Amino acid sequence: MSGSNSSAPASAPGADADLASPLSLTVHSMPAPDLSPRRTALGRLKMLMVLGVCAAPVIASYFTYFVIRPEGRTNYSEFVTPPREIPATLPLRDLAGQPVSAPGLHGQWLVVVTAGGACDARCESHLVLQRQLVETLGREKGRVDKLWLITDDATPTPALLKAIGGAQPATVLRAPAAELSQWLSPAQGHQLDEHLYVVDPMGQWMMRTPVEPDPAKLKRDLEKLLRASSSWDQPGR
Repeated sequence: MSGSNSSAPASAPGADADLASPLSLTVHSMPAPDLSPRRTALGRLKMLMVLGVCAAPVIASYFTYFVIRPEGRTNYSEFVTPPREIPATLPLRDLAGQPVSAPGLHGQWLVVVTAGGACDARCESHLVLQRQLVETLGREKGRVDKLWLITDDATPTPALLKAIGGAQPATVLRAPAAELSQWLSPAQGHQLDEHLYVVDPMGQWMMRTPVEPDPAKLKRDLEKLLRASSSWDQPGR
């Protein structure tokens, strides 16, 4: 009987050489980006459309309040056209002298008083009105901050700072009068500190009160603004 052959078959010639040879890859060039003017213009158009969609609720709320006016009455305070955004470079400082970022004031409605730190009778009257306005807004008062911008180097008394605090403390900052006047401005023939100013949550000054404003009428203005913006503005920054 012949014996069986149990040895492994011989490798094909050249197989070991193929295994030892390095793996080669083909690298294809990446497609060049389309930077044609038409492509660039299309991208800008899309960006503007996105911005328009984001701004639509704000525009609609202002249109409802100032144009349609369902109640059939004009606003008591003066609407600023166009609204003026707070300059990012406005040099704000707290009472300790530390710089404060102007964009950090975004996110809340602001009722703004401007006056020197010594705070004369008009200043005190405005601060009392500011506090009353916010405190009487009920559940909506969390959407409104009180802001006092001191236009000189005088320091308000501790008693005054305590008096304007209330349940919801006021924000007190220094803003040089010259720089501040590049953002806020009084009615013709009046001084900056004769008015209160209303700033929306996007940091845009959009309303100026009359001199010696009527508290009840001013409150109605503020309430209508809060109702008109309720779909896009929430309490807190």
